[in-house]
Amino acid sequence: MSKIKLSALDTRAPKDLDKTATKEKTASYLEELDELQNLLFAEGKHSILVVIQGMDGSGKDGVIRNVLGNMNPQGVAVQSYKAPTEKELSHDFLWRIHQHTPARGMIQVFNRSHYEDILVTRVHKWCDDETARKRMDAINDFEKLLQQHNNTHILKFYLHVSPEEQHERLSERMKDPAKMWKYNEKDFAEAKLWDEYMEMYEECFEKCNQPEWIIVPADQNWYKEYVIAKALRDLMKELNMQFPGLKK
Repeated sequence: MSKIKLSALDTRAPKDLDKTATKEKTASYLEELDELQNLLFAEGKHSILVVIQGMDGSGKDGVIRNVLGNMNPQGVAVQSYKAPTEKELSHDFLWRIHQHTPARGMIQVFNRSHYEDILVTRVHKWCDDETARKRMDAINDFEKLLQQHNNTHILKFYLHVSPEEQHERLSERMKDPAKMWKYNEKDFAEAKLWDEYMEMYEECFEKCNQPEWIIVPADQNWYKEYVIAKALRDLMKELNMQFPGLKK
């Protein structure tokens, strides 16, 4: 795919979009998703992997809660990836990822993902460019394996938040008692590396693009949730799933 320049992409909803009408559409999509997820589970032929990436404060947790959290928890699993443990570091970088890929009938959500190993590691110079590009090849093979051999459909979302909105959200964590538990002083240090992160993300979008990334304007939660709910709903509708009949 052509090179994506994140600085040229809007982080907000189109100006002519009606907020109330859009939220109503999102609500209708969430109702459909509840039914479609039940059908996915019952049919047991497909699986879905939802990858959610974004800078600190882009709203990953909120998306998981407000979009994916509306479905039956028996059919949806969430895995968050933080810094690898000593045991995980003793294996190849995909070892800790592969064990959480979705079984048929399931939706698996990755809050951060295998892409951290070509993003944060490069920004902090823990991984050189040659190693990173080998990892990109491995990621492409890994995702191809899931798609071709386990009927896994992959949606990859990047939550595109502006530096200004990120700063406001990180600052809220210092003031709002309901959000203080999220506060991490390192987040502000990471925010100072914004340009480096954007460069690494842009190469990631270019080199790991099967399937292509969905860049989600993330400054407004109502629009971000709409985009993700619609993309997931559209994918599941396209699967033309059917409830199985009585077992003989």
